[in-house]
Amino acid sequence: MVLSTLDYAILIGFFLISLLVGIVVAKQSGKNTESFFLSGRNMPWWLLGISMVATTFAADTPNFVAGVIREDGVYGNWIWWSFLLTGMVTVFFYSKLWRKSGITTDLEFYELRYSGKSAAFLRGFRAIYLGVFFNIVIMANVCLAAIKIGHVMFGFSEFQSLFIACGVTVFYSMLGGLRGVLITDFIQFIIAMVGSVWAAVYIVNHEKVGGLDAMLASPELDGKLTMLPDFNNWEVVVPLLIIPLAVQWWSVWYPGAEPGGGGYIAQRMLAAKDEKHATWATLFFNFAHYALRPWPWIIIGLASLVVYPDLASLQAAFPDFNPDYVKNDLSYPAMLRLLPAGLLGLVVTSLVAAFMSTISTHLNWGSSYVVNDFYARFISKNATEKKKVLVGRLSTFLMIICAAFLALVLEEAREAFNLLLQIGAGTGLLFILRWFWRRINPYSEITAMAVSFLVAVFFFLNDKMDTPLIVLESHWQLVAGVIITTVSWVLVTLLTKPSKLSTIEAFEALVFDKENKFKDFKYKFLALIMGVLGVYCFLFATGFFIYGNNVTAVFLCSITLISIAVLIKIKNRF
Repeated sequence: MVLSTLDYAILIGFFLISLLVGIVVAKQSGKNTESFFLSGRNMPWWLLGISMVATTFAADTPNFVAGVIREDGVYGNWIWWSFLLTGMVTVFFYSKLWRKSGITTDLEFYELRYSGKSAAFLRGFRAIYLGVFFNIVIMANVCLAAIKIGHVMFGFSEFQSLFIACGVTVFYSMLGGLRGVLITDFIQFIIAMVGSVWAAVYIVNHEKVGGLDAMLASPELDGKLTMLPDFNNWEVVVPLLIIPLAVQWWSVWYPGAEPGGGGYIAQRMLAAKDEKHATWATLFFNFAHYALRPWPWIIIGLASLVVYPDLASLQAAFPDFNPDYVKNDLSYPAMLRLLPAGLLGLVVTSLVAAFMSTISTHLNWGSSYVVNDFYARFISKNATEKKKVLVGRLSTFLMIICAAFLALVLEEAREAFNLLLQIGAGTGLLFILRWFWRRINPYSEITAMAVSFLVAVFFFLNDKMDTPLIVLESHWQLVAGVIITTVSWVLVTLLTKPSKLSTIEAFEALVFDKENKFKDFKYKFLALIMGVLGVYCFLFATGFFIYGNNVTAVFLCSITLISIAVLIKIKNRF
């Protein structure tokens, strides 16, 4: 593929803007850790919401969606659409609680809610486990997408793609802190949305696809267009719909969809001006992430089946590419080869922007754990603010190096997605209940974390064996992990003592304003139902408009409007 001077100008211009943002805000962000990691706690909801959306639009996300489309069809997306329920629970039940806590990171929660040395150990251990090791796995998956895009678009080797993509990102992340991340996220989101929509329209109308009607009528798309699986085929319904909606959303911890909130989502809520801004930021994120953004990726994934109907055709298109990397998720960057000059530069820039927004967030979030919950808590309690910011910048640099090297051993986005799901299986219910169930203690969390990890490692190694000890499909492995982990931590909770009553009461007084913790519960539950219904209806309405079924689309849009009206009516209750 040959990029024009205009394409390179767009891409280089974006790099320069990102670097400029980091340089401009560096002085203000470097004043102290609150400025570096929370941007002074005065951010508006719209900027925080857009930042959440930009972060979850990683460079691997369209690749992942296109791969799902090719393997299972549109309904295959339920493996991540189901997490909308998780997100809405966070919006209406937990966003205000996080902001009221006044903490710097969500790991600080442990010594606010629990007491004793076990709480301190849990905080320090998870700072390294999540902030470093788990975080590096996530970033490595994103770096894998950069490798594939770099080769398809520019003919770069693995090392060239990683050096260029990671170099600029780590530079402005180290300088600008969260403020720099939020501002560049805003720019990146606009570029990414314009690029993905424009690319989808152009590709569908390309001569190799033949227009929307021709694409939808193509025999390669038979069985791929429906938004719900065939309920007569339980081998498909169970793993792609029933398990995600009945089990996965409440039981699995996954970055960006943590039950009860957590990670960089909690970081954004903690950086909000107040509780209302935290709530609306999270609500906007869930609407944009699940309803506003997926269809351009879905359309390109469907179009790729017309141009590259199987993996053999993809391999033939890239004969020099390592065959280990030729998976269905390669189809998205492959389709972008059809774009003309100018538009190609914009779309490539949008993918680079997606990569940078995700990596920069994970670097800032991970380094906040290293500094606040490990270094300043256990290594150097008297460290100056300047020293802590320096440690944050250094850890940012080291983490991106580790992630880049790990990316060289991964092969496909979906493989990493399934592994992350399995590692978090069974821990979700604990994160939901720990705000309300007083018996939950640090040993509950330690058990959940350890058991889920060991089960995930067992299944991962078992699947790599020539003769597996246990033969289970990945969805049943997930269910097994949920059952084993949940039973384990509940038993430990019942067999061990809760934290000190004084600690629990102080925590509840802080986050619940000394009121009944179940106050307005019915209104929050109604808001949850309306939020989920409204977003799903808008998501499906968009699909039906694209398919030409306007009557159904209008009906679903009317349900979305009713949901919005109900939310506005009861907004003071949540």
